Amino acid sequence: MFNLGWGVLFSFIVLPLHAQQIDWDKINSNTIFNIITEQHLGQDLYYSNVIQIGDYNKAELSLNAKTDIDVKQLGDYNTLYFINSFTDKENKTSITAQGNNNIIDVTGSNSVSDGMQINVKGDNKTIFVRNY
Repeated sequence: MFNLGWGVLFSFIVLPLHAQQIDWDKINSNTIFNIITEQHLGQDLYYSNVIQIGDYNKAELSLNAKTDIDVKQLGDYNTLYFINSFTDKENKTSITAQGNNNIIDVTGSNSVSDGMQINVKGDNKTIFVRNY
């Protein structure tokens, strides 16, 4: 017969074995993403992908758990502010800035902005998007 005592004992034996599967000596910047991915297999596939090529680029993202965002900044001194953390709605967005000294400021998300794609090409451009 299974009782609480045997369940606790079994948990203490099995859980440490599972935690020891990570070889801490082999973790580096190339393998850490594989380890994180393995830990999140059962969850929804929302992700943030930020690629910055250039100098002094900045991306400040304040996201909810259901945001799927793809950001590319190609050039120098590009800035992105993306805030949708005050809602729990699903949002998929793609933002690309190609050039120098561009500023993109996106606040909020709604059904109109879901699937939004922003592409900025050129220098010294400023884009404000407000979704309420």
